[in-house]
Amino acid sequence: MNTLVRAALALLACVPGVHAESLRCNGAIAAEGDSKISVFYKCGQPLLVETSCAPVYYPGSVYPVPPSLAGVPCQPVEEWLYERGPGNLVAIVTFRDGKVQSIRYGRMPE
Repeated sequence: MNTLVRAALALLACVPGVHAESLRCNGAIAAEGDSKISVFYKCGQPLLVETSCAPVYYPGSVYPVPPSLAGVPCQPVEEWLYERGPGNLVAIVTFRDGKVQSIRYGRMPE
């Protein structure tokens, strides 16, 4: 039985999209691909919003596109911080192009 459980977990680790995070808020679920409006509606006002400008990269590359070729100096990125109550990790929702790019969990920033 233990071998069967390990095999199933190994198989799930290979399936694309299994590692996507989601955020449960007020009985609803915010997930990757959701719009800002959708997350705001589901989860309410974040504790903190931080906006930054990330470089634009060539598709499938680790090299940034020079601003003169990209047409824009950078791509706006927003991070919304949600405090989820005692005993829970904070959630950080990252938006690019107005859609949730990632949701990650961690300790409260100091």
